[in-house]
Amino acid sequence: MSRSERLLDLVQTLRRHRRPVSGQTLASELGISIRTLYRDIATLQGQGAPIEGEAGLGYALKPGFMLPPLMFTDEEIEAIVLGSRWVAKQPDNRLSRAAADALAKIAAVLPDDLREDLDASTLLVGPRVEASEGIDLGAVRQAIRDERKLAILYNDAAGAGSERVVWPFALGFFDKVRVMVAWCEMRQGFRHFRTDRIARLDITGTRYPRRRQTLLKEWRATLDEAPRP
Repeated sequence: MSRSERLLDLVQTLRRHRRPVSGQTLASELGISIRTLYRDIATLQGQGAPIEGEAGLGYALKPGFMLPPLMFTDEEIEAIVLGSRWVAKQPDNRLSRAAADALAKIAAVLPDDLREDLDASTLLVGPRVEASEGIDLGAVRQAIRDERKLAILYNDAAGAGSERVVWPFALGFFDKVRVMVAWCEMRQGFRHFRTDRIARLDITGTRYPRRRQTLLKEWRATLDEAPRP
C-alpha cells in the first residue's frame, strides 16, 4: 500500500468513528504501528485536516472535512494525467491550456512521492489533433454554460448551407471531429452538428427557454428509444 493510500484509509477510518478513538485502536484497524500512526496524523494535520486530539486522549475528525487534492491513489493519478494530456492535445485552445494549468496546480500540492509518480507516468496520448474548426469552441462551451441560443451557418455533407438557430447543451469530442448537440428551431428536434462544418457562429444573447440538464436528459432518452441495428 502506498503512503497516499494509507493516509486516505486513515481519514476514512476516522470518519467511521463519531467519538474520539484511541491511537492504538486506529493503528490496529489500519494494520500499522502506533509510531507510524502518529506520524501519519501529524502529516494530515500539517496538510489542513481538522483532526483533534493527541496521544493518550484519542483522535476525532471534524465533520464536513473534504479530502485535499493530494489524496489520490496511484490509478487516480494515472487517470488524471491521461485525461489532462488528452484534453491538452485537443483543438480547443482554451480548454487545452486549462488542462495543462490544472495538471500543474495538482502537481504543486502533491507530496514529493506522488509528484514523482505524476511526472513519470508512462500513459501516453497520441499526436495533437490538427484543428479544422473555423469557429471558437470556447464560445460554444460558453453558450452551453450560459444556456444561450446560437445563430449558425451550417454546411451539410454536400456543402449546402443553411441558417439555423439552435439551443446547444452538449459538446462531444472524438478523435477527428467535435460534435455539438443541440435543439434545432428549424427542425424542431435534436440535431448533431459537426463543428468543422459550422461556417459562422454568433451567440445571440437570448437564453433558451429550457434548462440544459432537461434537454440532455430528453436527448439521451431519444437515443435509448432508437432502434438497434
